[in-house]
Amino acid sequence: MTRLTGRALRLTVFVGEHDTRHHKPLYSEIVHRAHTAGLAGASVFRGIEGFGASSLIHTTRLLSLSEDLPVAIVIVDTEERVRAFLPQLDELVTEGLVILDDCEVIRYIGRDDTPRDPDRRGKKSS
Repeated sequence: MTRLTGRALRLTVFVGEHDTRHHKPLYSEIVHRAHTAGLAGASVFRGIEGFGASSLIHTTRLLSLSEDLPVAIVIVDTEERVRAFLPQLDELVTEGLVILDDCEVIRYIGRDDTPRDPDRRGKKSS
């Protein structure tokens, strides 16, 4: 296992699950644009409860009146690449919150010289 480290910028975008852009989920559009922009990676996390500027609580609880749950899109890359992506968010996000955090990345990647045994996937050695 190889370990890569370095300084990075984490971009977190908070939007509603039902927010859309051209009849497509907004979170999906952001992820696809991040991919097209060549950013290192993006992940979407669905919240189980939260509230924003409207002060309405959105929750997964059975008797809740709201199902528009909070969604967080997290993107991590170099500061230069993340900041270059911000104009696309200006175009896409009409209601939401964007947070930028300095962070340090520790990334583990497998070695190419390790033989791969398809029958051992997910199994621990004895």
